[in-house]
Amino acid sequence: MTLDIGLLGCGRWGQLILRDLLSLGARVHVVAPAPATRAFAMEHGAASAVETFATIPVPVAGYVVATPTSTHAAEIQKLLPTGRPIFVEKPLADDVAQARRIVSAAGERVFVMDKWRYHPGIEAMARMARGGELGRVLAIHTYRLGWGQVHADVEAIWTLLPHDLAIAFEILGRLPAAAAAWAPVPGRGGSDLTALLDDGEDEPRVISQISSSHPLTRRSVVVVGERKVVQLADAYDDKLIVMEGRPDGASSGPQERKVGSAMPLLAELRAFLDYLQGGPQPRSSAAEGLLEVERIAALRRLAGLET
Repeated sequence: MTLDIGLLGCGRWGQLILRDLLSLGARVHVVAPAPATRAFAMEHGAASAVETFATIPVPVAGYVVATPTSTHAAEIQKLLPTGRPIFVEKPLADDVAQARRIVSAAGERVFVMDKWRYHPGIEAMARMARGGELGRVLAIHTYRLGWGQVHADVEAIWTLLPHDLAIAFEILGRLPAAAAAWAPVPGRGGSDLTALLDDGEDEPRVISQISSSHPLTRRSVVVVGERKVVQLADAYDDKLIVMEGRPDGASSGPQERKVGSAMPLLAELRAFLDYLQGGPQPRSSAAEGLLEVERIAALRRLAGLET
């Protein structure tokens, strides 16, 4: 069955969503205020391109929200009366109170596009961790480093850290509490941050480092277990590196484990379309998205970025 989907926003990332929705066989109706953006959408296969969602010419099965982060909550609130499922780019909102209102109003049909939960390397790490192959998980290290901030409406912490929180959730099945945060570069806590999530009592720690001050891009995840350590060295790697043993004792040499190169954005959009046709819910419910927003707000307070 061909689905009609409303896509709010068709900027840098929305264009990729348009491409992938079309490749999955959906009819996409783009909502964008700028005439040039609507023209681009029509030139690249959109079924229609309109200024407001209320003027989409046909009923749609669901909506994808790919507008700037600071507008997510407002756009979702506008769409809620339609009763249709909503797939919103991460984060759910940049404000805890707004995120809680969304969950309270329609948490059962709002989902967050945490694409890293669909990364084949992260999925494999989660299976290894939850299946016991690594032994007890001691820590997760994430590195999300690069140069500049392409999202002018919010600090980099709101666009970078949600990815790493989603990764930790996928691997652990939960998010530890915000325990500490500090700015390694003075005065740049919103864009250069080291964060610690920790429940104490021998529970796994999550240590995340984000930065927009690194000349070279790095996206890496390391899961440290009692028996094995596994690393996804780069976002586009099609393999994991697995080391068995301990660094202070006997250990194997690094072993490669192929995981494939399926694109996470395509996978999560396929999951949303499947859900609209009676399949299981996509990962990252609104309630889980709220957890991410709450953790970021708590880490910002710990870093002295807000009171």
